[in-house]
Amino acid sequence: MSKVSVFDTETVLPDAELSTREAGLLGFAKRYDRVYNQLRLLLDLGQLGAWSKDYHQSVLPICNLVADQYPLVIFHGDVGTGKTAMAECIANRIVRESGTEDSVLLKLSNRVRGSGRVGEMGTLLTQVWEEVEKAAGKNRRAILLIDEGDSIAASRSQSQSHHEDKVAVNTLIQGVDEIRKYKGRVVVFLCTNRLSVVDAALQRRAAIVEEFRRPDVDERKALFEKDLLGLRLTDKQFQELAALTGERGDRPAWTYSDLRTRLYPAALGLAYPDRALTFKDLKDSVESLRPSPVMEDK
Repeated sequence: MSKVSVFDTETVLPDAELSTREAGLLGFAKRYDRVYNQLRLLLDLGQLGAWSKDYHQSVLPICNLVADQYPLVIFHGDVGTGKTAMAECIANRIVRESGTEDSVLLKLSNRVRGSGRVGEMGTLLTQVWEEVEKAAGKNRRAILLIDEGDSIAASRSQSQSHHEDKVAVNTLIQGVDEIRKYKGRVVVFLCTNRLSVVDAALQRRAAIVEEFRRPDVDERKALFEKDLLGLRLTDKQFQELAALTGERGDRPAWTYSDLRTRLYPAALGLAYPDRALTFKDLKDSVESLRPSPVMEDK
């Protein structure tokens, strides 16, 4: 039997395309600073003991406690709020700023769920950890991105949880435990739309749990101003678009993904190829479309 590819993508970091994409992520700098400030002690575990000896003449007990943390970050929130893109760009910037060339971002594939054969999912997840450790080598960083994490990390206590699912979660937890030996050179980002479904043991291990919400009115206005540069729209028109894409009756606010992958193509389709894109095209498209429904976290 041929070996299953357990990753959708393997991106060598730092990556120029991700660096470019970073500039288009609204609020990236603030989010990066918050996550990095919490992660940097784990990322620099190799130097933490030396710092303690320099400034405190010994390795402080607090340093050992920090070193015992798990290099796991959980991003959770509604569909289309930018969790995966943010994780990819944060991983890229961590590597870029640390100067660890030829590091890699490994994006887990849903193929690890296997085809239903007994023991297959656990075997594939074991393969994941083997390849992550190989990618880290002796001095590189390896960052594992698990998208739609609830599909393989669902709570073992759920009544509908099968034996295979429980084995997979156990293997996932064991892997997170093991990578601490890399002293911050291996980090896992797990993105999920439903935090409550993720196994409690994984939630407890997370060094960071960060929530992503749909953009508020000011964030939507800032996004329109960035994305619609060159259309010469007025401030009032930007405000109107921001208001129209907020909560209205039984409709929730629009997500970043709704705006960029649904609204903009619809508006451009009204104008292209015969005339210029107008504010009316954007407004008419908002009125004709509905935002994504809220995914309940239960």
